[in-house]
Amino acid sequence: MCGILAIATPEGFSPSVTDAQAAHMRDRMAHRGPDDATLERTASVILAHRRLAVLDPTPAGRQPMQTPDGRFSLIYNGELYNDAELRAQLESLGVRFRSTCDTETVLHALAHWGLGAASRLRGMYAFALHDRRDKTLLLGRDPLGVKPLYVWKGDAGGHAELVAASEIPPILGHPRVPVRPDLIGISAYLTTIRPVVGERTLFEGVRAVRAGEWITVDLASESLRERSSEVQVGGETGVPVREAVEDSVRRHLRSDVPTCCLLSGGLDSSVVCAVARGEVESLRTYCAGAADAGEDSADFEFAREVAGALGSEHTEAVVTREMFCERWVEMVGRQGVPLSTPNEVAINEVARAIRARGDVVTLSGEGADELFGGYELPMALAAEHAAGSARLPSDGGEFQLESAAWIPAGSKAGVLCERAARAVEGDAWLRESFSHEFARCVDEVGRGIGGESAVDARVQAHLRFHRRVNLSNLLRRLDSATMLESVEGRTPFADARVCAVAEGLAMEDKFRLGDAASGGGTKIALREAFEGDLPASVVARPKASFPLPFQGWVGDCVGEFAGSSLAREIFAPDAMAIVRERAGEAWHLAWPMINIAVWGKRWWG
Repeated sequence: MCGILAIATPEGFSPSVTDAQAAHMRDRMAHRGPDDATLERTASVILAHRRLAVLDPTPAGRQPMQTPDGRFSLIYNGELYNDAELRAQLESLGVRFRSTCDTETVLHALAHWGLGAASRLRGMYAFALHDRRDKTLLLGRDPLGVKPLYVWKGDAGGHAELVAASEIPPILGHPRVPVRPDLIGISAYLTTIRPVVGERTLFEGVRAVRAGEWITVDLASESLRERSSEVQVGGETGVPVREAVEDSVRRHLRSDVPTCCLLSGGLDSSVVCAVARGEVESLRTYCAGAADAGEDSADFEFAREVAGALGSEHTEAVVTREMFCERWVEMVGRQGVPLSTPNEVAINEVARAIRARGDVVTLSGEGADELFGGYELPMALAAEHAAGSARLPSDGGEFQLESAAWIPAGSKAGVLCERAARAVEGDAWLRESFSHEFARCVDEVGRGIGGESAVDARVQAHLRFHRRVNLSNLLRRLDSATMLESVEGRTPFADARVCAVAEGLAMEDKFRLGDAASGGGTKIALREAFEGDLPASVVARPKASFPLPFQGWVGDCVGEFAGSSLAREIFAPDAMAIVRERAGEAWHLAWPMINIAVWGKRWWG
């Protein structure tokens, strides 16, 4: 796990930053790679890298990594889970490896197969590959979007320049990149609490590379012309769920540094821990939460039960009210974007505990809900929508947007000042983005699953939407919260093979309306596959994930409005007054609005 930075100009020009400036940009994400820092400059490309050494921590794994002929240079962030298989294939083609680092496998896979490597790589990754002979820069991101990658392209004093990085602050550290808020992105955040929606970020001109997107940048073109292709999630279907999950966990355990597991006491993390415990001599597990917070501290109780059953060495990271506001503001400052969910603070606190104990890699349960149908109320509403309910919006994207909105689009006129409300145009972009994404999901399901009723097929489309849209934000949240503490988070459920198996299941094997006693429930196939390995209370437990009683704590940060010029410029005074006076009651306004205030103060005072 690392941080990557690429700066590119057309052939005949040089990047407009010095090596010292590029190193300063790179080191804005030193937390992503505390073990090494490198920089390589050619005539028109700079590749810089911060390394968190996980596989082959020797100098043989340093990046940028070059092919022996010097044609290709690679910077890479991630882990490859079919490393052994690809190495065997490449060795049969004459490749001789000089390290045991998976970076070298990815390098040679790209060198030999080019874009064709996309269907062969099984893992989480973001990379930049410079091809000196063909004068291209290839940027790529894994199909589930586990690893982030951001891009800016613009004028750098008479020529085009492109900057790509694992995080946004290094890009904004470029002296030619303007630091301006994107009001449409801000409005999208207020509704979705996602700092990234599609490719749109909160910064004007800075875009996210989409999950599964590979971009070929033509360095021989004066405009740095781009050509995009998309990697689809593919793999075997019909494999037993247990077999697919066990295989994935085993592969995710590969590491040359100490490895542990997050354990919330819910089904997903407990399954990961149970499989991991059978593969390692001893297992360390970690749980985070708020002590003495009623239902919001139930994670501790369930996690202790699972840890006791597995015999793991268990650690609890407690988030206090006093810590919450301070850490919230600190995290926004360090990562440069607002938080998504309040429990991002808990994930960060447990990452601190993990690193303090000497562990570097942790496995987590993200992905199971979006693949196997784990969100009870959203799935029940999706089933109602699929059945044609007249009380719900007919458009699937509009339904998804409104049913999960923190600040609905129709409420923006009372939240934003008049100028900002006009600028976001009734959230037309956001509505269109969701509608387009849902239409894609309908098309994918129609091509991929047969034999189900029309209603079940439409519910499958809603679940596919959860994977394509919701999961990418949860994975970004895990990455940012853990990497701030130099901890690599791995997600065995968010794996291409597990995804293919889950999406090949009939809906009745994932979600059914009704309670468990009547044959209903969530994540049915997953619960059935592992019910003999876990306490019955955990198998039957509803969804939970390091929850915090933030509704009672959020008001402690209302003072952030006072120092935020951006908040004063875009929010209606009456909306800010409601949050100041009744933050706990109006938590659905308070959380996103205070986040924007904190974020605005971070960049514009």
